[in-house]
Amino acid sequence: MVVNVAIVGVGLVGSEFIRQVIATKSNKIAVIAVANSRTFLTSPTPLTSTWKTDLTSSSASKSFTLDAFTASLAASKSAHPTVVLDCTSNEAVAAYYPTWLQSGFHVVTPNKKAFSGDLALYKKIKEIANGTPGAPLIYHESTVGAGLPVINTLNDLVNTGDKITKIEGIFSGTLSYIFNNFSTLDASAEPVQFSKVVSVAKDLGYTEPDPRDDLNGMDVARKVIILGRVAGLDLTQETVQVENIVPELLRGASPEKFMESLPDFDDYFSKLNKEAIENGQVLRYVGLVDPVHGKSSVTLASPLIIQGAGAGAAVTAFGIYSDILKIAERTQQ
Repeated sequence: MVVNVAIVGVGLVGSEFIRQVIATKSNKIAVIAVANSRTFLTSPTPLTSTWKTDLTSSSASKSFTLDAFTASLAASKSAHPTVVLDCTSNEAVAAYYPTWLQSGFHVVTPNKKAFSGDLALYKKIKEIANGTPGAPLIYHESTVGAGLPVINTLNDLVNTGDKITKIEGIFSGTLSYIFNNFSTLDASAEPVQFSKVVSVAKDLGYTEPDPRDDLNGMDVARKVIILGRVAGLDLTQETVQVENIVPELLRGASPEKFMESLPDFDDYFSKLNKEAIENGQVLRYVGLVDPVHGKSSVTLASPLIIQGAGAGAAVTAFGIYSDILKIAERTQQ
């Protein structure tokens, strides 16, 4: 069965998803609506490669509000299920999921806010999308690990009665890049200063504009909360211990001052790295969910690593594509 897809947020990930759908000539996915923060466009037929121009210049485009966008979808009569794809990182959009679900739309998203923020919102979403026959579906595989099947695997374990004793992983592609380049057991690798690695990562566009938004651990904490909630724990940001590796003296500085002053702390990070290497280990930023001992944390540690393609717009879009195909399969049963 074909599913209609309405996309809120057509930046890197949203645009890449549309590119993949058009490139693969999918016969199961029809993108029939797109929206940015200013305008939206709905179409009775699948959008084509001209969608960007149509969104910004077509006389058919309208001023965007969540209510107007939703009303337009509801007015578009179709025999096919509709999936709202949220490719933003916006809390207001995440808070709108119950409205979409109650309207009979399915939801797919890489937006972490609904699953790691307000616990009441999370429980409301789970109450509506409860898995019973005919209930709306919500998939958010790409909130953790992008294209890696982390959420789906965990859900399967929980649903089949397995007891989750521990979840541990390196959940940030940005921090993975930084520490993979900074801390290695490869004897032939040239030593590198931590500040230099961060600077390169910033220049390559891997970090947030202010790298402290990665180094403070909150992105990893959100992923830990998501995994913990899927595993059945009522985690919140207050219950997860987060090690902020931004030097305390630089936390209140401007972004420019932070980058300028970070080299002053290279000796600190080099000492940590040396201690790890002397023990045959490497430094990695690790997220932990420990239901048995009631502990969840985000810390700099020395782990054993299982790695895969878990970052980037293309990989995230692939994870979204997979989620929507799952809905197409489930709605035709």
